[in-house]
Amino acid sequence: MQGMGPGQGFWTLLTRDERDALSSLGLARDYPAGATMCLEGDPAPHVFILLAGWVKILSATKDGQEIVVALRGAGELVGEIGPETGRRTATIQAIDAVHALIVRYDKFRSFLDTNLGAGHAYRRVVTQRWNDTDTILRSRTGTSGAQRLASLLLDLAERHGSEVNGAIYVVMPLSQAELASLAGTSRATVTRALSNWRGRRLIRTGQRRITILDLKGLRKVAGRPQ
Repeated sequence: MQGMGPGQGFWTLLTRDERDALSSLGLARDYPAGATMCLEGDPAPHVFILLAGWVKILSATKDGQEIVVALRGAGELVGEIGPETGRRTATIQAIDAVHALIVRYDKFRSFLDTNLGAGHAYRRVVTQRWNDTDTILRSRTGTSGAQRLASLLLDLAERHGSEVNGAIYVVMPLSQAELASLAGTSRATVTRALSNWRGRRLIRTGQRRITILDLKGLRKVAGRPQ
């Protein structure tokens, strides 16, 4: 998974005027932690723009198991594929308190058509996500579970982390089992890797937070260029 950089979600790529125009077309809504915002297979008349909070994107496997396929935070657009197909392609669930702007897809599409900058931002976001998916699929065959977990933490740090005195603080709204699902590995691998990295002073873990202490060291674990 590759990130677009801090604050580079769809909403943050818009100008103030574009945000005001889009807000006038939609409805702001709050979701409590754990709320299901939409279900896979449901009709999909609108898109969500996350203004605050985290959501996880869930998909059911053939045997009925629900897995985490993506994590989205404030500023990001979610549910944009469903309106193209007419049905939700995944379940969207609030991890913590979420404040979102809901816009009907017909209005959203007209907004993109009449606001060239917003249309460019939308294409950038969608293209980046396709690139992310391609990168993830390629990495599954050539990397270990620990490497993929390290890459996931680096991407979360790039997109949503905050740096203080050389350390990078990352809000971690996922359980170890969900981290494993997102990284395409087992929970046991996640537990072992985090323990190993704590011992090597690469990271520090806390309640709903991971602090990256040695960015270069974690990049080396992930197999990324320094």
